[in-house]
Amino acid sequence: MAEKSGAMKLAKLRELMEAVPIGGIKGKGIQAVLVNSDDAHQSEYLRDRDKRVQFISGFTGSSGFVIVTPNKALLWTDGRYYLQALAELDPPDMWTLMKEGLLDTPTTVKWLVSNLPPKSTVGADANLMSYTEWVYLHTSLTAAGHCLIPLEENLIDKVWGNEQPVATGNIVLPQSLQFSGCTAGEKVRLCREEMNKNEAKVLVITALDEVAYILNFRGSDIPYNPVFFAYVILTLNDLHLFIDKSKVSEKAQQQLIDEGVNVVYHAYDDINAFLKETAVASNEKIWISNASSYALHAICEEVKKYSAITPITIMKAVKNNVEVQGMKAAHIRDAVALVKYFAWLEDQVKNKKETITEISGATQLEKFRKEQEHFIGLSFPTISSVGPHGAIIHYLPTKKTDVPITDKELYLCDSGAQYQDGTTDVTRTLHFGDATSFERECFTRVFKGQCGLATAIFPLKLQGNYLDSFTRENLWSVGLNYPHGTGHGVGSYLNVHEGPIAISWRPYPEDPGLQPGNFVSNEPGYYEDEKFGIRLENIELVVKANTPYNYKNRGFLTFETVTLVPIQTKLLDISLLMDNEIKYLNDYHAKCLNVLEPLLQGPENAQALEWLRRETRPISK
Repeated sequence: MAEKSGAMKLAKLRELMEAVPIGGIKGKGIQAVLVNSDDAHQSEYLRDRDKRVQFISGFTGSSGFVIVTPNKALLWTDGRYYLQALAELDPPDMWTLMKEGLLDTPTTVKWLVSNLPPKSTVGADANLMSYTEWVYLHTSLTAAGHCLIPLEENLIDKVWGNEQPVATGNIVLPQSLQFSGCTAGEKVRLCREEMNKNEAKVLVITALDEVAYILNFRGSDIPYNPVFFAYVILTLNDLHLFIDKSKVSEKAQQQLIDEGVNVVYHAYDDINAFLKETAVASNEKIWISNASSYALHAICEEVKKYSAITPITIMKAVKNNVEVQGMKAAHIRDAVALVKYFAWLEDQVKNKKETITEISGATQLEKFRKEQEHFIGLSFPTISSVGPHGAIIHYLPTKKTDVPITDKELYLCDSGAQYQDGTTDVTRTLHFGDATSFERECFTRVFKGQCGLATAIFPLKLQGNYLDSFTRENLWSVGLNYPHGTGHGVGSYLNVHEGPIAISWRPYPEDPGLQPGNFVSNEPGYYEDEKFGIRLENIELVVKANTPYNYKNRGFLTFETVTLVPIQTKLLDISLLMDNEIKYLNDYHAKCLNVLEPLLQGPENAQALEWLRRETRPISK
């Protein structure tokens, strides 16, 4: 069967929109349908079956929101994806790109209020939208005289039909105490302590990484994320696990018993019925995060809900000592792979031994990572981008776009891996020839921003939002900026983007504030459309700072950089650097050399060791 064209998909969707019964009346239809980039667990990355925005629009980025009306089709996405979306929307003449974050771009709600006919009905799948997002949309549309309704059937799935990929059901494996550092039984006990503090008798756990974390399980249902499809409902006596039990390996089942968890297995699809029964039968509060779906919230009576981020969210973000050491070890091995790659790549490009492209380069980097102990897979698709492609912030090379890596343009490589003891994410920008003075100035200002954040000292539990400008001031001062956040939390052999902490110009209301044991990225950048992209990314561990004073006994924090990959000094305009920035870089490079040199011995590593020694030489004015 031939694949449906973009125009055919939109036509079929609009036909289904007209047929949606409203109030039991057939033929009344809806005036707009909303499609967001979520699955039933509000995951950031999706399995193929849940890529509904991609199916209807052609856009493959991880963040998009679609509105389709009888005569309009619009996609909202942020600055990471403007250029990518323009290249992918299908058909381009039937779609409008709404550049989220620009001053002249209305929000989705403002657009709906301004463009819908009076008393319009808007439909969405309540399973695929968080309670927070649904309530905001519902309140705003109701105030404007419109109505938001949960659709009984997902209209995108109906358009997709038999071509929709099947659900994944991969095996679930145990994450041993060697790597987790805390038994599932202890995690459950800590959760129940928090439940008692908040007088909640039931805790609903829907986020897939939270399910994996509390059980000390890992899976592979979503590419690059070691998670699996399941729900957990925790009571004061039992843990109810909603999953196809045949997916859970015998070792995983036994580990759960050995770690002191009394588990009751249910079919995955029984979650709604069980929660409804629990809500009806119980007169006690049910704890469910506002990040969970509106559909699950609707099952719980309002008076019985306690809505807050789950205790697992905080536990998971604050790594224990075993996880901290594992993350550090994973980043050291990852650095070995990256040093090997950049040394090999420079040799290939400079000596013109073989044409290396964006794709073949990324493939070689993965090979070097596979050599490392505890390697499981990549933590996201490698962003291997040359010249203008670097300005496409989350660019993924394809056979159609793949180009050679040369000594004529900047090369941006953003990559990461999943190791059983930790998750990595690192970006370096290099030039194998001679960069322009403007490229060097931009690179230097990006580095100054990264240094400014890495050396910052700040109060305990300060929200990351307040630190964002540390990385931007040297760009702002000359009228430059970058359109993405500065930092995200990182999981411990879990999701590479982990909430609830973040460093961004956007406020994150549920951010509990930074504290020792958090891992967060530090990744400022600069991008010239159609020319080049620059980004430097390190992962930072939040640690206690030694300060001469301690205002109100609050305690102060700073960062320890755990990424150990040299920064290309030849791209720096040293005249723009302050003495403290030069000292920071020299100290950082000395650490890279001291840690990695012993791991790069032997003739097979001679090329990498020579590159490492050269790239970590001290600089001075």
